[in-house]
Amino acid sequence: MDSTEHVLNRLTAVLEQRKEADPNSSYVASLYRDGIDRIRKKIGEEATEVVIAVGNTDRDAIVGEMADLWFHCLVALVHRGIDPALVLAELDRRFGRSGIEEKAVRR
Repeated sequence: MDSTEHVLNRLTAVLEQRKEADPNSSYVASLYRDGIDRIRKKIGEEATEVVIAVGNTDRDAIVGEMADLWFHCLVALVHRGIDPALVLAELDRRFGRSGIEEKAVRR
């Protein structure tokens, strides 16, 4: 397991644990309590911040905003009971395939 997978596995485990946490003391638990609409809103906010950041040249800002977006996407996956490893498996399945070819297959 490389360090990236290790971080993903650790973070997923923490996000699962937060399902049982007190929403008054855990940000993630409060997202779960408020439901998918709040999680979706956070993903939208973070995606907008990524769009703004990549329009600039501040590398640290881009990395930070992208981390926020990925984090909230992971929250959504865990909330829906989807193992983030499935997303990695899908990316692996697509690896080496032309993006044009992949898009045509999904139509």
